[in-house]
Amino acid sequence: MKIKRVYDPPAAEDGQRVLIDRLWPRGVKREEARLDAWVRDVAPSDDLRRWFGHDPARWDEFQARYRRELEDEAHRAALAELRERAQHGPLTLLFATKDAEHNSAVVIRAALES
Repeated sequence: MKIKRVYDPPAAEDGQRVLIDRLWPRGVKREEARLDAWVRDVAPSDDLRRWFGHDPARWDEFQARYRRELEDEAHRAALAELRERAQHGPLTLLFATKDAEHNSAVVIRAALES
């Protein structure tokens, strides 16, 4: 399972391309994104996303809080959908943030791989 910025060009090895952000990424046209799905229910809550603000100093606490969120019913269903998709070939989780090391896709991938 890979993670990749939605702004990066699609590649054949991406397999299924799934956007995991709650908000549509700025400047991206739907047809250019070449998505197989948009699973917005797996994204962090608006409150958590705003609190984090992509501040690397809050990364450890963000991961802990987000993992707790992933245990609620809506998030569990969304994770189950992603697990199902991963069983049918390569899966690339797409995100919009600039920081490839400190974002929700990193946490989702770890949750799916554990």
